[in-house]
Amino acid sequence: MRVFGVVGIAACVAATAACSSSDDGDGNGTTASGGTYTWWDPYPQHEDSSDWAQRVDACGDEAGVTIERTAYDTTALTNQALLAAQEGSAPDIILLDNPAVSTLADTGMLTTMDEFGFDTSEIDENLLAAGVVDGEPYGIPIGANTLALYYNEDILDEAGVAPDAISDWSSLTEALEQIDAAGSQGITFAGIGTEEGSFQFLPWYWGAGADLRALDSPEAVEALELWTSWVDAGYAPNSVITNSQNTVWEEFLTGRFAFALNGTWQVNSAAEADFPTGVIALPGRDGGVAPTPTGGEFITAPVQSDEARYDVTTQIVECMTTPEGLVETATTFAYYIPPTHAGQEALLESSPELEPWVDAVRNAKGRTSDDLGTDYPLISEALWTAVQNALSGAMSPADALDQAQADAEAALN
Repeated sequence: MRVFGVVGIAACVAATAACSSSDDGDGNGTTASGGTYTWWDPYPQHEDSSDWAQRVDACGDEAGVTIERTAYDTTALTNQALLAAQEGSAPDIILLDNPAVSTLADTGMLTTMDEFGFDTSEIDENLLAAGVVDGEPYGIPIGANTLALYYNEDILDEAGVAPDAISDWSSLTEALEQIDAAGSQGITFAGIGTEEGSFQFLPWYWGAGADLRALDSPEAVEALELWTSWVDAGYAPNSVITNSQNTVWEEFLTGRFAFALNGTWQVNSAAEADFPTGVIALPGRDGGVAPTPTGGEFITAPVQSDEARYDVTTQIVECMTTPEGLVETATTFAYYIPPTHAGQEALLESSPELEPWVDAVRNAKGRTSDDLGTDYPLISEALWTAVQNALSGAMSPADALDQAQADAEAALN
């Protein structure tokens, strides 16, 4: 997952000469420099020689232009995009972490997909919702990732726990009791005081039936009591309060934990672990699959002063978002699930082992869904602060969430 928080506009960290919203076009969607289109994404780990960079270049080649790609980390990308909105120097295409879409749409710097001429009807509604503001989609998800429970088969076998018997919170807690009695550690997760903490808590929060507009609801309290009860009983380590998702995974790979809450992006690593692993969907309080938050990026088209550029931009976006293009992106990253049913089925034909993740994505929910939009980061910060206060023992879950609701209301008013 790539996370997004409330950030100020940073100083420009790259020359704005790299942007392409100037009026020096030739009327055919090309620039005086010979057909260069600018592209920003949040993947600095993928260098120019990577499969991802080559995929981007190939879409430029297909459109008959050169793509000038600039990669920032997620926060820097959002800052730079906000600065570009102020200066009128936006690139032709930006890939955005999905909670950031509403923030940039609020500035007026993004075209809607309807304005851009894209039909989004084939995109799974639960995935598209993260980029919808006031009923208008401002981007297309290039894929999605989400959370599930990885498990260590050896530990579960030794404790006599059948993973397919875990169907609700009660059966999961009973499994943790058995694992603890057998001498192994139960579960590790990320309760860190950042967006990652909210991201990992949301499946339990939503799985209890809680709503992000009411952080102090009885359902919300039940979810936080679940986490704190696991820590108090020793089923989860005290380190969860500072664990990032990477730390959680490092703990799991030691072979000491039965379960780890983590994401699609660890599929390859799990396959290479020193012990056999499996995956189960996160259970809701009373059964069924809990809604999990979607991670992943949307491809967006910023407003350009030279509207002639849109023709080529459309071709580039289409290259990325055809059914075949979505599967190719999923394959390139190895952890993205296509955002359409057809794309998911095509992916499963070649990678049937990803079925649990396809199921999880189909049940997932955007963090800014329910028209939370730019309110979400403020609510999320109040939520992760409550999680910290409860896990540390500074406050009871009920008191922590009462405070969170008051803080969220103050921030939003």
